[in-house]
Amino acid sequence: MESLDAAFLGAGRTALALIGRDEVRDRWDEPSALARMSVGMLACHLGRQLERTREILPLTGTGEPIDDAAEHYRRAAWVTATSLDDESMDRTTDERQAAAGYPAMIARCAAALAAAEALLVTGEAAAVVTIPWQGWSLRRADFLLTRLVEIVVHSDDLARSVDLPMPAFEPAAFAPVLHLLADLAAARHGQSALVSALTRAERRPDTITAF
Repeated sequence: MESLDAAFLGAGRTALALIGRDEVRDRWDEPSALARMSVGMLACHLGRQLERTREILPLTGTGEPIDDAAEHYRRAAWVTATSLDDESMDRTTDERQAAAGYPAMIARCAAALAAAEALLVTGEAAAVVTIPWQGWSLRRADFLLTRLVEIVVHSDDLARSVDLPMPAFEPAAFAPVLHLLADLAAARHGQSALVSALTRAERRPDTITAF
């Protein structure tokens, strides 16, 4: 396995532990920290990163992969969407999976993580994978980094939604996410804005979001 293979599996286990918390089950139908999403919808969205990975790892990419994970986010339609009504922000799958209930989510996500681990351990995962819903290919490490971003960010969203601390991720998983988010934020707002946000409370910008 490559370094991000192991990092993804560790982060996946952390995410699975979070969505398995009683607080998530007990507040399933309550509003989450994200607009138009219940706790159940958000938990399913987080857990689906494991399902997506299981689905994508065997799909050998066609053509040259794009440069890196940052380019993936620069191209993704949802990053530049200005409304929750935009087609790229569709939550139909989240709604459908949440309606199936908490036990179904846990079983589905645990099976997906186990299958993804088997693909990585046995070497059956492709070195370059296709992202069908985007229309381009990524090197496996870059694809797994995009899933790590989703897992870390949405774990924070879900933990806040049920009044839990964000789970601690291993440095091997958290550091590349932090690096990518910082790169995207600097590209979007400028290096000075990012440095000021991290070091100077008196001139902190109003926003330094990566997306």
